[in-house]
Amino acid sequence: MLRSVAVLALDGVATFELGVLTEVFGTDRTDDGFPGYRFQVCSPDGRTVRTSSGFHLTPHADLGPVEGADLVAIPAHQHRTTTPECVLGALRRAAARGAWLFSVCSGAFMLGEAGLLDGRECTTHWRYVDELQRRHPSARVRCNSLYVQDGRLLTSAGTAAGIDACLHLVRQEHGSTTATRLARRMVVPPHRDGGQSQYVEAPIPKAPEAPTLEPVLEWLMGHLDRPVTVDELAERSGMAPRTFARRFRAETGTTPHDWLTNQRVLLARRLLEETRLSVEEVADLSGFGDGAALRHHFVRRVGATPHSYRTTFRDRVEA
Repeated sequence: MLRSVAVLALDGVATFELGVLTEVFGTDRTDDGFPGYRFQVCSPDGRTVRTSSGFHLTPHADLGPVEGADLVAIPAHQHRTTTPECVLGALRRAAARGAWLFSVCSGAFMLGEAGLLDGRECTTHWRYVDELQRRHPSARVRCNSLYVQDGRLLTSAGTAAGIDACLHLVRQEHGSTTATRLARRMVVPPHRDGGQSQYVEAPIPKAPEAPTLEPVLEWLMGHLDRPVTVDELAERSGMAPRTFARRFRAETGTTPHDWLTNQRVLLARRLLEETRLSVEEVADLSGFGDGAALRHHFVRRVGATPHSYRTTFRDRVEA
């Protein structure tokens, strides 16, 4: 269970990305039933650091807390500077003992310097993906992902994608209900679909009178248990199927099928966590139809079978 968090802050640390980590892991919400963490911002020598915005901040400690933290997080930093060896060594030791390692935006370069991206899937801000791949050719850089988890290595794209990755980690450690409640508290979506390309590519021009797809998405969220087709959704939105598919990608960054599958997997996770329904019953309620289809999509997107996920989550909660 995640209990202690150490955040690395060196000169040039980005204030927003540091703030994201502070908001999620450093804000005490235990009175409202949220998990609490021992949260410490750490610099190499414990002294003040200059932020990317020009002001200075005083950390809690030197690198001492990094040595025992369950999660070591790296906000965005100036990625063309050299990281002190003492920091790289602390990251390697954290990886060796099985701690979570989490970078936001250009923080991935620090993990790369430590040799922790070799052979691993990762991502960073779309502006930096080519440079990250060039510097670390054995890393498997996924240029279109909002965040990527590879074992206990979690990397995110720029700025707000750090929030998505934080909520993903909370979901992994504490379950879907806690992550959704926290997202609601922070007034952000509990899960965003699509990748970075939706922010790189120009969206499809939309006339002022063109309706948003929000009503269709809301309807879908209330009917995840029933089979739907693109033609049916297009008719509901008053568009031709091809126009609807293009509009859907423009607004969500992904296809109707992929978006719907993601939402069904999230619903299945919640049902597995919160109920004693059988896998077949969960499959039916989440719209997969049968256990085989649920297992197929669940393994692809969660990395575990529904049964093993339920067992792991139950053991984690009981612990």
